Amino acid sequence: MVIASTLAAGSAGTVETRHLDLPDPVTLDCGRELRGVRVAYETYGTLSPARDNAILVCHALSGDAHAAGRSADRPAASTRDGFAAEHRDGALGWWDGMIGPGKAFDTDRYFVISTNLLGGCRGTTGPSSTDPATGAPYGSTFPVITVSDMVRTQRAFLDALGIGRLAAVAGGSLGGMQALEWAVRYPDQVDSIVVIASTHALHPQGVAWNAIAREAITRDPAWRGGDYYGTGSAPDAGMGVARMVGHVTYLSAPALDTKFGRRLQFADDLRYTLTEPEFAVESYLRHQADAFVTRFDANTYLTLSRALTYFDLARGHDSLDRALAAVTARTLLIAFTSDWLYPPAASQEIDAALRALGKPTELHVIDAPYGHDCFLLEEERQTPIVRRFLAGG
Repeated sequence: MVIASTLAAGSAGTVETRHLDLPDPVTLDCGRELRGVRVAYETYGTLSPARDNAILVCHALSGDAHAAGRSADRPAASTRDGFAAEHRDGALGWWDGMIGPGKAFDTDRYFVISTNLLGGCRGTTGPSSTDPATGAPYGSTFPVITVSDMVRTQRAFLDALGIGRLAAVAGGSLGGMQALEWAVRYPDQVDSIVVIASTHALHPQGVAWNAIAREAITRDPAWRGGDYYGTGSAPDAGMGVARMVGHVTYLSAPALDTKFGRRLQFADDLRYTLTEPEFAVESYLRHQADAFVTRFDANTYLTLSRALTYFDLARGHDSLDRALAAVTARTLLIAFTSDWLYPPAASQEIDAALRALGKPTELHVIDAPYGHDCFLLEEERQTPIVRRFLAGG
């Protein structure tokens, strides 16, 4: 198979999301098989003749395959979370500041691949996709998936492209979990991993916030147990609340205070209403919710949220040390001081475990105020770290 670049000139280029149908079923951790799995993907840069310069970038919960460049498919869409969406043309990919010529993932040197995750709603098989066995959307019959299933699907996708080994796997948040899973599951097939604002297992506070967000969706009567496709309605109210909850967890108290404080939306006096947003932060959250439900599927949100909650690198290995024992990839960990959802302590635990095992690892904790969204906003400070690491320095 000949693979051509879909990005000719960095962020100035226009990219088109493509699709590949996997030839074989994907076996899942739950014991089921998914047949006819389709994967949406984009590529940037040129694959070397030796096929040894490929980097897989993995997206977070609400992302998709459109990681860089301007989308030819949906010029009005935005996959960048939080404050980051305000700093970009909506057509730009969610990691455009990191992928391209001269950037952290330099497309003059590397062939960068981004896929939409299994369970997604932006071109890869997920709950809203047609079940080949019934001809109807999967809905409530879509299986529970794990981060391992996502990585297993990525491996099958790369096999179909004829790429056996990766120069790196990189991602933030849920994307970082995938990078860690790659290093543990396929230790002889990845040279390095870049794990940003992530964790080996979500802390209980994160588990709790994700549970509340999912509960908001499943308690919406329009959810219909997951079978709302074709009914003319969707659980948009529940999805909006879930997005608000999630959005707050991506930020930090200082960031919210700096941006909004207690500023009123309309005037200098309160209107004393029970339903309409009065404070600027309320209006902002409602706007984020309204925008999100137009581009994301509720069942996908539930599926991916559950997968990242289940993720525990030590499960099945008795301890984190034993899970990491087989890792051969060089590891770069980046964390942010204000990220209370994926706190630096988690990256420090991974770094300490790898060091105790004599594995090559480095950790950078960046002092920045934007909370979990730092992995999308602090691109300029991450870029030299990532470039130096990938160069072997």
